Amino acid sequence: MLADEGVAGLRVEVLAKRLKVTKGSFYWHFQDRRDLLMAVLGEWKEGRIRDILKQTRAQPGRELEQIYHVIDVYSTSRNRRGVVIELAVRDWARRDPEAAAIVAEVDDVRLRSSRDLFLACGLSAEEASSRSMLLYAYVFGVSLMLYDRFHPDIPALKREIAHIIARHAGETAPAS
Repeated sequence: MLADEGVAGLRVEVLAKRLKVTKGSFYWHFQDRRDLLMAVLGEWKEGRIRDILKQTRAQPGRELEQIYHVIDVYSTSRNRRGVVIELAVRDWARRDPEAAAIVAEVDDVRLRSSRDLFLACGLSAEEASSRSMLLYAYVFGVSLMLYDRFHPDIPALKREIAHIIARHAGETAPAS
């Protein structure tokens, strides 16, 4: 419902009907609609944080390889449903301070986790922060774009972008 209709679609009556349960059963689990909305945000937050911590975990000495892995996973994944949910949550955050705080927390974990990988590769704190921001600007930008006709060899283009983001983070870039 969040993906299809945004936060406005998360109404108890509509959800109860769609799930074929009574409104009373909703209120058994949630005090009110706001409680339901906070639970939805909590699930989104926990899922995003769990995923980024999993994706940015690297064995010592393999941080550069993990940077390339993160770039690859998040720039090639075309999970349209996930993108639509991400956009719906961000749209929600534009109007709701509690949602905005949760989105900011998730973004902070995303940026810090990837920055830690760059730091482990020997980059300065300033450079690691810049690379982390660039990585996520690329990942989110590419998820919103329809770019298949832009370049004759999109996989090669993406490899070059990954090398630009990871450049100087390690001694040598991995083979393409």
